[in-house]
Amino acid sequence: MNRLLISAAHKSSGKTTISIGLCAALKKRGLVVQPFKKGPDYIDPLWLGMAAGRPCYTLDGYLMSPTEIGDEFARHSRGADIALIEGNKGLYDGLDLDGGNSNAALATLLDAPVVLVIDARGMTRGIAPLILGYQAFDNRIRIEGVILNRLGGSRHEAKLRAVIEHYTDIPVLGAIQHDEALQIVERHLGLIPSNEMAAANTRIDAIASVIATQVDLEKLLAVASRSGLARDTLDVACGAMAGKPAPTINTIAESKNSVRIGIARDAAFGFYYPGDLDALQAAGAELVIFDAIHDKTLPAVDGLFIGGGFPEAHMDALAANRELQKQISAGIESGMPVYAECGGLMYLARRIEWNGRSASMVGVIPADIKMHARPVGRGYVHLRETEHGLWPRPGNAASAETTPLIHAHEFHYSSVENLPPDVKFAYDVKRGYGIDGEHDGLVYKNLLASYTHLRDVANNHWATRFVAFVRRHKHKEPA
Repeated sequence: MNRLLISAAHKSSGKTTISIGLCAALKKRGLVVQPFKKGPDYIDPLWLGMAAGRPCYTLDGYLMSPTEIGDEFARHSRGADIALIEGNKGLYDGLDLDGGNSNAALATLLDAPVVLVIDARGMTRGIAPLILGYQAFDNRIRIEGVILNRLGGSRHEAKLRAVIEHYTDIPVLGAIQHDEALQIVERHLGLIPSNEMAAANTRIDAIASVIATQVDLEKLLAVASRSGLARDTLDVACGAMAGKPAPTINTIAESKNSVRIGIARDAAFGFYYPGDLDALQAAGAELVIFDAIHDKTLPAVDGLFIGGGFPEAHMDALAANRELQKQISAGIESGMPVYAECGGLMYLARRIEWNGRSASMVGVIPADIKMHARPVGRGYVHLRETEHGLWPRPGNAASAETTPLIHAHEFHYSSVENLPPDVKFAYDVKRGYGIDGEHDGLVYKNLLASYTHLRDVANNHWATRFVAFVRRHKHKEPA
């Protein structure tokens, strides 16, 4: 199986734009490209998935075991001509001293050759010790090529190529000139999501054209083919799940036990992990997409999942769709099961305030949302379930110190204001911020709303439990 990991010497080197361009350029050559992103991340995978024409799956060494990562990689790359993994931050950056959660560790686990993207602005001879140092730091990592980015012209490129050829044995796979047209506009959470840009495909095509002319795709493909593990060996190493086909978002559950779960998916809400959507479907859910901005009527569903996004950037349009807001409010008040994450929580509150303006939201959560200039909660979180959870893990002793913590992540610039004191929470926050620094997972009737983004992983198969909860409510079954 051809595979490679695109990493960088440090963050903001342009590797996401290059990865998007590579996916699109290789697809234009007729190759089936399976993208992956080292997580947690929602926005980059949206772009990568659009560029490749296949959902981008997230590989997270903090939330997933090595076996889970291997299973996910092998399962979704089956049938692809090449798997492209985009790292995050720098090649050796990570949470712990030994680099267990780094891009390098992921490359070692998946036996993926590494292509190092280097932001070469202002560099000449100094690029050699940088490359040599990255090579020497961990001899298990196979840096098979570099892509020079943001070059200052042909003379700059020639100097860098001469230095690299003289001092190192690493081939230059590409040299990309500085071009403002390659930049994707950033917002406070990173790149603007592809689902929000009407011209996203046009931008991707433009990036792909540049990449196709300034990166040697033949050499890149040769690098991707140099994996030390044969495909069957990788499948065995990654676990028994490797050979199972991956479900798709278009799969419709056909069972008397199936339930219909509405998914808000539009310019305001788009933060969903494909693996979690797969898990919802595998548990018997038919996923029904609706648009919280334009749809005036809520589809016939048994429950809702409103994920993250940028509701503050579309608050006027969301507020204008009062008909849908009323239907969602009525559904929650009547006991319809609803799960909301981050942006979904914001949408269900009374109002959102941002840059001196405010707009009315659904209003079932008795609180207001205020946007801030800096993150309120950011990074991995550890949660302990309380007795108020609506779909707790099986056999979980609520609040017991021996109960394994739920590991997840959060990233929000907003805070919950004016919350009444008698609110019930599904989680105590042991690491992170959540809603108030101590709690997360606000519970109201059959609504659970949190800033935390869950992953359906071995530690916390939330999708199966949520679908079961929706099913019990549909059939009026006891818990």
